Amino acid sequence: MAVDYLQKILTAKVYDVAIESALELAPTLSRRLGNRVLLKREDQQPVFSFKLRGAYNKMAHLSVAERARGVVAASAGNHAQGVALAAQRLACKATIVMPVTTPSIKIAAVEARGARVVLHGDSYSDAYEHALALQKKSGATFVHPYDDPDVIAGQGTIAVEILRQWQGPIDAIFVAIGGGGLISGIASYVKRVRPEIKVIGVQPVDSDAMARSLAAGRRVKLDHVGLFADGVAVKQVGKETFRICRELVDEIVLVDTDAICAALKDVFEDTRSILEPAGALSVAGVKAWCARHRVKDRTFVAIACGANMNFDRLRFVAERAELGEAREAILAVTIPERPGSFREFCALLGKRSVTEFNYRYADSRLAHIFVGIEVANRHETAELLRQMHKRRIEAYDLSENEMAKLHVRHLVGGHAPAAEHEILYRFEFPERPGALIRFLDSMSQGWNISLFHYRNHGADHGRVLVGMQVPPADKADFAAFLARLGYHYVDETRNPAYRLFLGS
Repeated sequence: MAVDYLQKILTAKVYDVAIESALELAPTLSRRLGNRVLLKREDQQPVFSFKLRGAYNKMAHLSVAERARGVVAASAGNHAQGVALAAQRLACKATIVMPVTTPSIKIAAVEARGARVVLHGDSYSDAYEHALALQKKSGATFVHPYDDPDVIAGQGTIAVEILRQWQGPIDAIFVAIGGGGLISGIASYVKRVRPEIKVIGVQPVDSDAMARSLAAGRRVKLDHVGLFADGVAVKQVGKETFRICRELVDEIVLVDTDAICAALKDVFEDTRSILEPAGALSVAGVKAWCARHRVKDRTFVAIACGANMNFDRLRFVAERAELGEAREAILAVTIPERPGSFREFCALLGKRSVTEFNYRYADSRLAHIFVGIEVANRHETAELLRQMHKRRIEAYDLSENEMAKLHVRHLVGGHAPAAEHEILYRFEFPERPGALIRFLDSMSQGWNISLFHYRNHGADHGRVLVGMQVPPADKADFAAFLARLGYHYVDETRNPAYRLFLGS
């Protein structure tokens, strides 16, 4: 017998634990896209995720005897917190199996609510199999994170709120997909009440089980899933969620890690809130869909579905956000190895802000530079490359090169035996346009730069590590240069890290 999801959603029990989350305009993002973007703020729930809706609805419908036997669940984190909160509220024992890759913030939050945590496997699928074994042994009720009608109905209450909160036209609702419970609940309600509204799923390119399943017409099991957006790292979608998505979901958009990072920044700029990667998927999807279809003056809703972010990931997110927005270009540039060529190259960059500069002397003829530059878009990057090629400067765009972005950008080089009379200094200067050129203009044209490393840290002061070949006879001139420059500096020539890894 078919499930009547409209009735189940309208009679769901969620508000003992859940709040009616806000539906807010994202003004900066809306202006940039030329469309109205509304954020459904499920990150504001007591467990910072929508998952408590489905978990509580499922457990609230258990009999007294079933609750007495307890519950078992498997989760990458947010469902676990929902089950733990529901168990705490309903005075029910809960055992949660979580992948060993789960962020510590989520594990601690589950344990703080009195649930027992068991870490097992590298993905949700591994944890799921172990949880089923524990459930059979204990006789407890298994609370599925997505493939259960009561869980799906609980998540569907989000759609009820959206259509009550915004009664004007809505062109599409964008929803992150892991196992499919959230989008199944939203689509089940929206397509019965406002069928003209598109329901569009969003998945990471490396965790796209639903997209592949819909394309194949059957549930596809992935061999591997990406773990950056750990909240949607699911190898196989549910049977019921696949059935619903096949029938009701209009489209699925795939986005990469850089696009997710850019979406995290967009939400932060509009709300001063930090979502988790899975929580920002829908926003990345809105941006990708608008770029592809070139639409204007439409109204879109994006479900900001979770905010359980590990603090340690913020460094990576900040680094990749500009690349995801195509506002930073990473280039590999080859210039002649002679005094002055370094400055000439910097002059070619004009007023563009340099985000990173890596160079180490290796060859007496050619210098290879790894440089990050702020740009407006990919067209500006292409134009900059054309200008370099016109001047016969060999340059490559590495902005889409994963190895370059993850590893090479952090490497300065090695020992340089041919760099005679090398000294090493660390400088700090005010982080403003032109500071780098002023530094180079102050130098003697006769001193060769043999090492250069700079990264924009988003602070008030820029930090540069510079190796220069300064003959002993120029010692007085070099001291005059330091005084004229007026920047704070530290002599690192005798630093053991320099002698061991970089010095001649």
